[in-house]
Amino acid sequence: MLGGRGAGKTRLGAEWVNAHVLGFAPFSLTRYGQIALVAETLGDAREVMIEGPSGIVATSRGERPHYEAGRRRLVWPSGAVAHAFSAEDPDSLRGPQFEASWCDEICKWRHADATYDMLQFALRLGERPKQIITTTPKPVPILRRLLDDPGVTVRRLRTHDNAENLAPGFLAALEERYGGTRLGRQEIDGELIDDRSDALWNRAALEALTGGGTEELKRIVVAVDPPATGHAGSAACGIVVAGATMDGDALVLADGTIASASPTEWAAKAVGLYHHFEADSIVAEVNQGGDMVATVIRMVDPEVAVKPVRAKRGKWLRAEPVAALYEQGRVSHAQRMPELEDEMCDFGPDGLFNGRSPDRVDALVWAITELLIAGQGEPKVRAIGQ
Repeated sequence: MLGGRGAGKTRLGAEWVNAHVLGFAPFSLTRYGQIALVAETLGDAREVMIEGPSGIVATSRGERPHYEAGRRRLVWPSGAVAHAFSAEDPDSLRGPQFEASWCDEICKWRHADATYDMLQFALRLGERPKQIITTTPKPVPILRRLLDDPGVTVRRLRTHDNAENLAPGFLAALEERYGGTRLGRQEIDGELIDDRSDALWNRAALEALTGGGTEELKRIVVAVDPPATGHAGSAACGIVVAGATMDGDALVLADGTIASASPTEWAAKAVGLYHHFEADSIVAEVNQGGDMVATVIRMVDPEVAVKPVRAKRGKWLRAEPVAALYEQGRVSHAQRMPELEDEMCDFGPDGLFNGRSPDRVDALVWAITELLIAGQGEPKVRAIGQ
């Protein structure tokens, strides 16, 4: 099922999975003896798929299954058993075998392709193994792969189609804030939103530049783009870790961006990453907070090396040379960083489509600028013949 946020989850129950599925056909879970329930984490499998308000237990009709937490499995009186798995551990699907599976929010999975592939080998029981995949669509490789598969049946469901099961005023509030926006089309209408044609980055190129985590690094920085305020409604604090390789290129190591954090909280996160990656310095933009930014960081750890930087040009102009380095293959990512990638592929001349601040992109730009661009235009002095 390709659905908006909250679309149709209450129809997923132990005895019937609705026809709005990305998979093969609607089926009754209890018709099968061995079932796989796969979520991003084991916590998601239990709290959302099994015991959540829209989970299997709450929406069961007739015989109600019992969850055995110690064995991570759901057992029906009929003898049917559903086992919970996390997409964080694809190899956990080696060995078990099933007649059916339910995969939830596959677009969130960090190891989506590896987990999905392992599951296919495990679906080997019964006359015709079946699976369903429910997700809010995002333009990630695994979803494109499924949509291109002629053996996959696609059904789409908007959040509005499930209005009778949602809190009063919920949809009206969403429409007022997100209606017609890129985020609203994805999260409310269940649309698959591709990269912006005018964005500086695209997903295919980023995918090709991901996985370079073995290089020896000669310098590592933690870049911080602090918000102007520090309360529940404030912008996120962009935090990105990157390193310079021995060949003169750059490797993005981590996206540590933190949302709605106080200055002490985002400073602690930055300092933690500084020590974890044994970084050489924290590069912090000071346009918003001035000297306060470095002061807050040093309150957490006075020994940390902090380099203040100040933006003199707009975000787009600062990002263009960094995007050019990506095009040249000089910047790669050590791992998938979905939220950072989403911002990069949604960053156009007018900023992000939804109007929010591109905090992750800003931090990324500062990190790569510091490692590969800063100082290149500085005059150099050399001795001329005696």
